[in-house]
Amino acid sequence: MMKYKKLYFFNLVLLSTLIFNACRKDLEPVKEDTEIVPQEPRDTVPDSSIELKGFYLLNEGNMNMNKASLDYFDFNSGLYSRNIYGQANPEVVKGLGDVGNDMAIYGSKLYVVVNISNKVEVLDVKTGKKIKQIDVINCRYITFHKGSAYVSAYLGEVGDPKAPNGVVVRIDTTTLNEVQRVSVGRQPEEMAIVGEKLYVANSGGYSPPNYERTVSVINLNTFQVVKNIDVAVNLHRLKADQYGDLYVTSRGDYYDIPSKLFVIDTKTETIKKKFDIGVSNLVIDEDHAYYYNTEFSYITGENVINYGVLNIKDEVLTDQKFITDGTEGSIMIPYGIAVNPITKDLYVTDAKDYVSPGTLYCFDKITGKKKWSVQTGDIPNKLVFVYE
Repeated sequence: MMKYKKLYFFNLVLLSTLIFNACRKDLEPVKEDTEIVPQEPRDTVPDSSIELKGFYLLNEGNMNMNKASLDYFDFNSGLYSRNIYGQANPEVVKGLGDVGNDMAIYGSKLYVVVNISNKVEVLDVKTGKKIKQIDVINCRYITFHKGSAYVSAYLGEVGDPKAPNGVVVRIDTTTLNEVQRVSVGRQPEEMAIVGEKLYVANSGGYSPPNYERTVSVINLNTFQVVKNIDVAVNLHRLKADQYGDLYVTSRGDYYDIPSKLFVIDTKTETIKKKFDIGVSNLVIDEDHAYYYNTEFSYITGENVINYGVLNIKDEVLTDQKFITDGTEGSIMIPYGIAVNPITKDLYVTDAKDYVSPGTLYCFDKITGKKKWSVQTGDIPNKLVFVYE
């Protein structure tokens, strides 16, 4: 038990140090600025009826610093614009808020989950103009299905080991009102929908070593939990592939239990495979899952960082590299990953030291070499694409 008390104390000291070292003026949202990406990243795709207009990048920002921000990249002009939220919404004095945790597009709206500010910001996807704020305490991730948005939420105060079980909140995407919620495990994280079921990764991260270890299964027709699948401790990422399988990550306990990746067959709702690799984040594109791992150990006090590719059709780990030119040596803390749905280029974000502006890298889909990079806001997190 003593090692977990040390862990809690270490986290408090780290957070206090970050807050102390930041100037009070950082509490004011920063202004927009722009630059042209040196190399034009837009490729032409023959016979494609789908065109991309650009992408949004959500910068998480430092906790208690009110520095969450939104960037936008225009594929046609090559113009990368930082901190666009303030320009689109000058009447919102405090900007986007505190800790941008997740973001997604559904229809004509952009949904931004702002964790510590306890809200989901709904914006016009074309202009970035605020449409509405939906209040959800300690909200984490968002997904969509048949006209509804689903938001996972920890509830309770941040870091409180006595926090209640978390919930999934159902929101009507037409009225933008909460219509229902269901209780799941403690500190629920990412979600995925397969058929008419929603799967939720529970972490229990506020109360080590008593972590949660289940994926909750919600029947979307009744909106009730119908099953809990036992997986491993401290679950986080959860992605669905095209074959009806779920890829679920376990962060371990940062001491003796290492991170692992599990595959769940949603037909039987059982674990069908385990990979003895750490995965901090992954993106699935067709038959491949691209991942990175930033695994911290409180025993060594260091991060171990690596990258890899899974063949999800055959469910095997490959020796393929999606960064081949040594650029990974310049990435301090990989923090976000995405695949361009048209060109198939790979994007990786670097959070650096968590208090300085980050970097977004674009890697060529064939060669794995860096095509371009650009400075972002603090702790660049989630990237979503905008279609014409």
